[in-house]
Amino acid sequence: MSPRRGFGLFGLLLGLAAAPAAIGQGAGSALKGHDTDAPVDVAADRIEVQDRADRAIFSGDVEVRQGSLRLSAARLTVAYSSAGGIEIERLEASGGVVLRSPSETARSRFAIYDLDRRLVTMIGDVTLTRGQSHVQGARLVLDLDTGRAVLDGGAGTAESGGRVTGRFSVPSRRDD
Repeated sequence: MSPRRGFGLFGLLLGLAAAPAAIGQGAGSALKGHDTDAPVDVAADRIEVQDRADRAIFSGDVEVRQGSLRLSAARLTVAYSSAGGIEIERLEASGGVVLRSPSETARSRFAIYDLDRRLVTMIGDVTLTRGQSHVQGARLVLDLDTGRAVLDGGAGTAESGGRVTGRFSVPSRRDD
């Protein structure tokens, strides 16, 4: 290991704590006000640091927490730059990805967070649930700067015909 990279794991873990998480100010009101400066806690059964490739792989029941948000997946790959210190560039979660806020839950097969662009993209059988309402599609893009969420239908299942589908609860409007 070269002297420049001698503290790769230590620096990476410090960078995780200092960087915005893969879960930020995106979908709906619950994510828009999320504190991306809050510390990030990561737990997994295993970590493999590939210092020459500037990445770390967390695997086995991965849990990421930042403030009131939670991300869980089977695997999390962290790509970083070690030029001039550790800077996290991208997070990729795979295997039953679940993103939870106090009021919403998003599920997908994969999730990618581009820190430079502040975008979270969830791909594959995406379901976004809030209370009794839910929408389904193939790809969800969360813009952490604007709080905008866009769900695309994509290939989808035969049941949805490749379209975005949803069911929304309606509050009772009866005057008793």
